[in-house]
Amino acid sequence: MDARHYTYRVIWSPEDGEYVGLCAEFPSLSWLHGNQAKALAGIVRVVGETVSDMEAHGEAPPEPMSAKSYSGKFQVRIPPERHKALAMQAAEQGISLNRYVTDKLCA
Repeated sequence: MDARHYTYRVIWSPEDGEYVGLCAEFPSLSWLHGNQAKALAGIVRVVGETVSDMEAHGEAPPEPMSAKSYSGKFQVRIPPERHKALAMQAAEQGISLNRYVTDKLCA
């Protein structure tokens, strides 16, 4: 598994006074550094070491999000009264409930 294929981000941490490198597929891992690029390089290196260690011990590392397929569908359970309110709001706007909720999620 190529550790560079995972999903990374770097954020500033006011508490630490440094950048924090994070990996979505390995939420328990992070890397702090005062330099943004080095925070990214650090988390990529730590993830690579973790993946190598997992593979050496017969464990399957998580699949990178970039390699997964998404159908565009997911199910959400909400209280019936909320469902009714959303359906009425969608009807008032002359659009489907699906379109209304999609617009709300993407706003």
